[in-house]
Amino acid sequence: MIIKAVLIDFDGTLGNTNEIIFKSFQHTWRTFTGSEIDVEEVKSFFGEPFEVSVRRLFGEKNIREATDVYRAFQNSRVPELVNTFPGMKELVLRLKESGYKVALVTSRVRKSAYSFLKKFEIFECFDLIVTYNDIIRYKPDPQSIELCLEAFGLQPEEAVMIGDSSFDIECAGNAGCRSVLVDWSVLSPEERASLKPDFIAESADEIFEWILKQNGEMDNR
Repeated sequence: MIIKAVLIDFDGTLGNTNEIIFKSFQHTWRTFTGSEIDVEEVKSFFGEPFEVSVRRLFGEKNIREATDVYRAFQNSRVPELVNTFPGMKELVLRLKESGYKVALVTSRVRKSAYSFLKKFEIFECFDLIVTYNDIIRYKPDPQSIELCLEAFGLQPEEAVMIGDSSFDIECAGNAGCRSVLVDWSVLSPEERASLKPDFIAESADEIFEWILKQNGEMDNR
């Protein structure tokens, strides 16, 4: 079947939030413990819901306080540290202009996801936005993708999920749709290969070209 819908993860895929996430967790960990958190530990939970990560790191009784510290630091640094990855904003625009259904599928909370999309001036490009607040089972559970398929009236084979983490690629596999892993993922080459996505893209242009190829089309730019 041809691809009719493109589902895109936010953190680490569309939005270059890696640095601000590292810095925010480091600041919060330092505030609570006075020490530095290991970078690899932060990488290990990229893609999972923020609340899950905070509970694991700081414990149930500290969730609210840790969240407040994290959010305050992150909000103060957003203008200087967060933008889209090269070509990804343009990819969203091209997909929309080419007639594809475009959805954001993210573990980020609704308010934050909406704010970033408006900051990047692509909010209106998305036919559907599925956030942490819209589901009860999170990636790699397929619920978020299934919501998109139901809303668009499509079969799994007619959609592709673009992501940067194991949560994204496994979510796609569990839903029965195709997957693209972005090469700017924080995953190691070995981890990327083990996930067995349908395609590993080195650029936003490669994602668009791969989709056209799956549909038997040519990029005539």
